[in-house]
Amino acid sequence: MTAPDERPPVRNESVDRRTRAETLERGTGALDIAALLARTGGNGRASEPGGTVDAPREPPAPHSGTGVLSSTDHTKRFDVRKAPGDVNRSSPLGIAADGPGPRAWNADALAEAITALANRFTADPIDADTDFFDAGGTSLAAVELLAALARELDIHPDLDTVFFDARPRRLALRWLADHPEAVQRPPDNLSPEHSSPKGGGPVEDLDRSSGGPTGGLPQSSATADQPGRISARPNGDDPGATATEPGLGGVGLGETSALDSTTSVARDPVEGFIDTDDLALLFADLAGADRLPIVAEVERVAPRRVLLTGATGFLGSHVLLDLLRHSQAHVVCVVRADDDQAAARRLEDAVRRYALPWSREVLRRVIPLAADLRLPRLGLTDERWEALAAEVDSVVNVGAAVDFLRGYPSLRRSNVLGPLTLAELACTGRPKPLHHISSMAVFNGSEAETLSEDAATANVAKLPIGYDRSKWAAEALLRRASEHGLVVTIMRPGGIGSHPETGAHNPRDLNAGITAALMRFRTVPGFRYLNSAPVDWVSRVTAEIVGTPSAWGHTYHLTGAPTSLEKIVAETTLGGLGIRVQHWEQWCEDVVREIRDGPVPELESLAQVLQSPAARRQLASMVTAPPATAARTDAFVAAHGLPAPVVSGPAQRGKMLATMAGIGPRPGDAPYLRFHETLTGTIGLTGSTADIPCDLRLALSVASSAQVFSARTLDVSGELMCAALHDEPLTVEGTAIVRPHDGTPLPGETRHPIMHYQLTLRDSSGGTWWLEGYKFAAARRRLVRQLGTQLIEIGRTGEPASFTGEVAVPMHTYLPDQIDGIQIDPRLPERQQRLAKMLWLSWFGGQLGKSLLEPVLRVGTDLLDLRRAMRKEHRR
Repeated sequence: MTAPDERPPVRNESVDRRTRAETLERGTGALDIAALLARTGGNGRASEPGGTVDAPREPPAPHSGTGVLSSTDHTKRFDVRKAPGDVNRSSPLGIAADGPGPRAWNADALAEAITALANRFTADPIDADTDFFDAGGTSLAAVELLAALARELDIHPDLDTVFFDARPRRLALRWLADHPEAVQRPPDNLSPEHSSPKGGGPVEDLDRSSGGPTGGLPQSSATADQPGRISARPNGDDPGATATEPGLGGVGLGETSALDSTTSVARDPVEGFIDTDDLALLFADLAGADRLPIVAEVERVAPRRVLLTGATGFLGSHVLLDLLRHSQAHVVCVVRADDDQAAARRLEDAVRRYALPWSREVLRRVIPLAADLRLPRLGLTDERWEALAAEVDSVVNVGAAVDFLRGYPSLRRSNVLGPLTLAELACTGRPKPLHHISSMAVFNGSEAETLSEDAATANVAKLPIGYDRSKWAAEALLRRASEHGLVVTIMRPGGIGSHPETGAHNPRDLNAGITAALMRFRTVPGFRYLNSAPVDWVSRVTAEIVGTPSAWGHTYHLTGAPTSLEKIVAETTLGGLGIRVQHWEQWCEDVVREIRDGPVPELESLAQVLQSPAARRQLASMVTAPPATAARTDAFVAAHGLPAPVVSGPAQRGKMLATMAGIGPRPGDAPYLRFHETLTGTIGLTGSTADIPCDLRLALSVASSAQVFSARTLDVSGELMCAALHDEPLTVEGTAIVRPHDGTPLPGETRHPIMHYQLTLRDSSGGTWWLEGYKFAAARRRLVRQLGTQLIEIGRTGEPASFTGEVAVPMHTYLPDQIDGIQIDPRLPERQQRLAKMLWLSWFGGQLGKSLLEPVLRVGTDLLDLRRAMRKEHRR
């Protein structure tokens, strides 16, 4: 721990910045920015000597964010679009040199220029001490920012430098420390009053990572249009700083540590700059918990009003709905927005995006609150903070910044100081339980044989990436808070899988990316176990724990049963995917190449992760992870009658894949399975005799086994010949659904549907018709004939049916078309082709068998009911 008056230690050069070690590991330079930028869709690209560049993108118009900056702060923009010789070197802000040679900078000028460029690529404007990603910057936007820095400022930081700590002032200081030749020094004849941009003397304060220029941010004050919000960070200080809390010794809980607030005064930027030591910063952050008050025991009753963070995220939105479904509590949702109305809109959009229901009844028990987990006291005024502490009786933290590329300094505000703020809220007024969603990432690098709920977490120094360290720090901080009497419940999901019914998923989740790559490219890294569970089960158990006072204060693993590599291979082999198992390093290279060669823009975020050496260390830890155990969770689930998690199989993966546009098979790929169907019969005008010959020659196919197992849908193509429609054959395309509506009879029908055809017919001149057909099963007809007989209706597009009729499969075509004629993807090995054919016949035959049996069973049930009724009547 570093005392406030001590200089923090400079990082050891051998373990300093991660890019240096990662470069040695990979044997290459930094990430290929030009290659990434080529796929961002942006109009900028890294410049080459003597080359041309695209015109820079105009910065977005300033707009009000979440109260982080005052209007005067973010409307001031530094013009960085001047030619290299437009600014005189002798200027106090000296940005460019006259004539040839590298540009010279001082720290404030470079920080201001980087800030101006960064504001082109963020959703909300930032100042020099706000993290680029906290303002809505994305990974792709970071790539564009680097290209703009190289093109317009002639500075060339690598991508991992930005991810490690993306505050513009830190980027400026890092660049000047690494490139002392780029430092502008005051001319000897410069008068003292001009030696500093602020006129403060000849010495420039180089480390303003926490403070920024004096007076650069206003003091805390409520804005006119948002009486419950504040317009800036208190004290104009670090994003993590908190206003002094009375009764806590005059030190704010989230106040920046000495490591982050130390400034250094020196003429030489290399001497004055103190690089970020994330481990020292982490342990300094933990000291915030020591300033929490000692609290009394919480009242263990089911909550009536719950504060929920992260409700706009994947897991958080499901937790919100489960809290509403399985309790009577009202839920206050912390949403980053300008005001409560905007928060409500953003919350609704997020819930609908994940295919969850949203209605007036849902909104009746939901209170959207415009606030920010990253800010001290959530960015609320003192009055609103105190009122919130009095209103809620439980705090649930699902909110977190999940990014495997960013460093600890970039993540700490959301993932560490945010939970500390919630602990402060839980201690304010009457004590409240705090339920925190952590992660199995706290075990990455652990050498334990199994990961139990009470096992010690990994050595923080061995955790491979900033995200893991931030989750570790949050747990450590909350354990300290529990020593002050706060009741803290820790819940650790592993990978959070897609919803088994809707297919909704988190596209940024690494497990979802592995699943998508498995289905798309038929390859998987050679892992030991996957500790993951579907999102609906994780959220259901979370909501039940929150509502069960006897369950509070413990640690739970929300991972379900671990899945072994052998199980995945066996399952996908049965599904006919024929996956390859690769060493994780080779898997990374191949998947990135496939995504870029495709291209597959929906998986671009996965490619970025797999290209980062830091994120690869995360993957290396994941593939060697031991199985997780969950004895306490299993006992809780059994005691409360909760369902077991749905095992993720081909059906679930197929539904997830269906929601990822563009992830399916590419045009021209051979289908997984294909067979033919010939139908002949007659049609006639609606209401008249069907005496016009009509023939169809169809090809039914499935792109992947998941398409069948998840939706029971077949793709249909072919041609239709009918003189009443057109002299020439019409092309056919559409779908056929096996056992539509799970075989339930249609309204007004007693017959059970076997298959439902929905086809589009097209002639050579572009005219179109629609065709809808059903195969039905009824107890009174010959069973075999029902499988091949289809009742059809045909009409012009946009018009009602003009023709009706019946077509049937000739018996002599069954064997050559639908059994012997089955074609399997030739890319599969011969053994898997035979297995896929057997599985198809078994599955399809089983579905048809169910369809034929259902009407017989229904008749039998009706007869039994009739017999019971007659007996009852006879007794009377």
